[in-house]
Amino acid sequence: MLYKKLIRPIFFILNPELAHKLVVATLKVAFTIPGVRFLCIKMFTVSHPSLKRDVFGYHFSNPVGLAAGFDKNADYFPELACFGFSFIEVGTVTPKPQPGNPKPRLFRLIPDNALVNRMGFNNKGVDYVKLNLSRKRRPNNLIIGGNIGKNTLTPNQNAIDDYLTVFHGLYPHVDYIVVNVSCPNVANLRDLQDDDSLKSLLKAINAERMNYDFYKPILLKVSPDLTNEHLTATIKIAEEEGIDGYIATNTTTSRDNLQTPEAKVKTIGNGGLSGKPLAKRSTEVIKLIHTLTQGAKPIIGVGGIHSPDDAIEKLKAGATLIQIYTGFIYEGPAIVKRINKALINSDIV
Repeated sequence: MLYKKLIRPIFFILNPELAHKLVVATLKVAFTIPGVRFLCIKMFTVSHPSLKRDVFGYHFSNPVGLAAGFDKNADYFPELACFGFSFIEVGTVTPKPQPGNPKPRLFRLIPDNALVNRMGFNNKGVDYVKLNLSRKRRPNNLIIGGNIGKNTLTPNQNAIDDYLTVFHGLYPHVDYIVVNVSCPNVANLRDLQDDDSLKSLLKAINAERMNYDFYKPILLKVSPDLTNEHLTATIKIAEEEGIDGYIATNTTTSRDNLQTPEAKVKTIGNGGLSGKPLAKRSTEVIKLIHTLTQGAKPIIGVGGIHSPDDAIEKLKAGATLIQIYTGFIYEGPAIVKRINKALINSDIV
């Protein structure tokens, strides 16, 4: 309650991207103060045997993770883990550093509890992220995923080279890899979801994995904007190419049924929408993937999780784990604890 009544209104006065930078910078400074880390863990972490999950061969202390985009460069995962997340996904990471799209590129739709972003894979490049992952002390039991993409200026015919560069850079340092071809904020990226392009990309990545003497799972992040027919074809290809699991879903280009005035939405323009308006479609995609794979492949559910009920809905739809991002911003850090406490008292196993 303190967050929503006092802290959030202050941050929401600021430009969203500036607010994000201020939050993470404040966290960094605060955690240098003796006792703050311990206090944060004490306040926000819940531990219970019923929360534990064994997925992808890893032990997750609970099913709640932080989605890609919040800690793009693996700068803050030791601090963010103290808010109760069992796993954190860094990225999207590209081979070379890139500034992303012109600002402003992040917008709040407050009546909808939503965000629109067109960040454009802004990040400091794979070498920087790799160095952070190798030198920063990882909190006990934290699982880290690496979300990989291509540089904006790389034409799609050369995209595989970009993905393989980042794959090799991150593979030894993360616990799982996410292939991101579904972000709407990089020009022509989603063309890589076409059957032939996706098949070639996944085949190439899987072949490179075989060169390592240790096996880590590869996940595919899917778009909520695919038709069910296209999604079915996508899952068929992914299964043929040995994908280990799925993240459902990325952001959407849809602007249907929003409470925010249409004039403001048009003023904001293009970008991927996340938050509550995405919840229904995300759950539909989870159910479809769960059915298509006969429940044999883990699904990380993400999209519109702002409450324990939202989290439970995703898990009952077939998700094995869940991720939050926009809900973390709108509801505050206590959302992770609230979800986990609700799960302890639920029939979710």
